[in-house]
Amino acid sequence: MTPFLQLSLALAILIAAAKAGGYLSYRLGQPSVLGELLVGILLGPTLVDILHIPYFTDPHLPEVIHQMAEVGVLLLMFLVGLELHISDLAKTGKVAALAGILGVILPLIMGFGTGKVFDLPNTAAIFLGLILAATSVSISAQTLMELNVLRSRVGISLLGAAVFDDILVVLGLSLFTALVVTESPGGLATVLGVLGRMALYLGLAAASGWVALPKASRRISKLPVSQGLIAFTIVTLLLYGWAAEELGGMAAITGAFLAGLLFARSPVKQRIESGITALAYGLFVPIFFINVGLTADLRELLGDTFWLFAILAVVAMLGKIIGAGAGAFLGGLSRQESLQVGIGMMSRGEVGLIVATVGVAQGLIDEVVFAVVVGVVIITTLLTPPLLRASFANSKSSADRSKPENKSAAEGELE
Repeated sequence: MTPFLQLSLALAILIAAAKAGGYLSYRLGQPSVLGELLVGILLGPTLVDILHIPYFTDPHLPEVIHQMAEVGVLLLMFLVGLELHISDLAKTGKVAALAGILGVILPLIMGFGTGKVFDLPNTAAIFLGLILAATSVSISAQTLMELNVLRSRVGISLLGAAVFDDILVVLGLSLFTALVVTESPGGLATVLGVLGRMALYLGLAAASGWVALPKASRRISKLPVSQGLIAFTIVTLLLYGWAAEELGGMAAITGAFLAGLLFARSPVKQRIESGITALAYGLFVPIFFINVGLTADLRELLGDTFWLFAILAVVAMLGKIIGAGAGAFLGGLSRQESLQVGIGMMSRGEVGLIVATVGVAQGLIDEVVFAVVVGVVIITTLLTPPLLRASFANSKSSADRSKPENKSAAEGELE
């Protein structure tokens, strides 16, 4: 069978399984994304290892699936940005900054301490802390959209905190590799250069897109080109994602999120949202969620590394819940809202894996620690949706029990 036919069959199975898992999860009262993630683990090397059964002989098939999943997360974060307004993020600047900063500092310290408990060298222990400092809110954002609270004070604070987290982790990674790995006397200058690249990218991307993208999208929508508006949108979000990582030194999802924020000002926003949503949730986003489990063999964590995995997983969750939650509370959110922000920051996702991959390539962590980190990414990603849903269910129940306070609670929602 040709590689294309193998890809066609694999995609058909994965998408159908993801949607079935999502529906079953929804029927059980959980976010649909949880079911898609669990199906990915069942179809992955933990149980079935579907992409490596004898029927699929193309060695490039897993990589093709992975690349399609990367497109899926870019589309997802674009849609998240499309649901928001830049003014919304500005209103939560203090909360986002404090949650993002403390959500990096505490996991960094706790990760370093855990590494030392297991006799890791100082450099490996510090890098382990850097991995735990990372966050990826794509899973949380999907859950918030399902709960219709993405534009709540909690949702917008969470997204803003993730941007701060991304910047701080990239800076920390740059500082560590410049001063420790290369032992370069110009390490500080390197870090300042990274910071300058970030500022330059964000400034140019925002300035060029603030007026140009809404105007261009309106004009292109009138051209006699088949789906020209959707094609223009896809090209733009891909370029923003590429530029964020290649030119700005940031995660590509940050660029896609920024593109969504800018397109949210377009007069043809509804047409853009309709077209991108069909493409994203019909093909790429299910592949992204299910791919999380396709590359992880959780059986490897039941051996000698179990205790390192178990302790690190607890540290990873508590570090974000306490750190980001405390920052949100200091920023003015209630205890319940702060807990929701902390839980939403818990998932490491692809950002944690990217940092861990750098560590393996530089020889800062070995393959055993890397396998443990992959397990931590999986478990935090799996637990985030149900915990986040439960935290919002509890807050809703509290509001229902105090009817006179419903009005003040609703004022936490951004109009």
